[in-house]
Amino acid sequence: MTRHDAHRDMITPEVILRAYTIGIFPMAERADDPSIHWVEPRFRGIIPLEALHLSKSLTKTLRSNRFEIRVDYDFDGVISGCAMRPGGTWINQRIKLLYGQLFERGLVHTVEVYQDRKLVGGIYGVSIGAAFFGESMFHRVTDASKVALAHLVARLIHGQYELLDTQFLTPHLATLGGIEIPRDDYQTRLTKAIVEKADFAALAPQNHADGSTIIDIIKSRKKTER
Repeated sequence: MTRHDAHRDMITPEVILRAYTIGIFPMAERADDPSIHWVEPRFRGIIPLEALHLSKSLTKTLRSNRFEIRVDYDFDGVISGCAMRPGGTWINQRIKLLYGQLFERGLVHTVEVYQDRKLVGGIYGVSIGAAFFGESMFHRVTDASKVALAHLVARLIHGQYELLDTQFLTPHLATLGGIEIPRDDYQTRLTKAIVEKADFAALAPQNHADGSTIIDIIKSRKKTER
């Protein structure tokens, strides 16, 4: 992994967008560290949109519709939830501010999971062209983050996205279909995806909350790629 230190005052929303298009992204060392550095992994984590794994239990949870799903409703709640995950965080106040500005411009999106009207899980990321750069996700109840990811993937498939970047491959993401690819391979996919058109809002609001619709969209992509 290549790391480059950056002067915090030189990082703007425009600089962050440019960084994503060339394969790097910002992180802080920890929440109370005001500095930010650029990261360029030698091996990149992605989830091929046709490869998301829906376990039997997750499929059952999706079909039950026991969670309420919202999109782009509470960015602050999602990024704060991600920043409070056990084990520390790389999300400092400067990153919250910058990504909040990108959210206001419609370039950062959230998928949010609610139970009894309380936010219990979610995911957020950056959208450029037909590439979606997943930043972080969290859960406060079982399966909430997995449900958020499934809804995100279905939305990306329906919106004609080509790349879902997860930055790193964790054991958890591997169980959901995540893989690791070399930097050169990632750059090739990235270059192609960012110049294509996609629509995060293509999935109608009345459909994005229905678990059966989400499952059907994901399965249809699997069949198409065979």
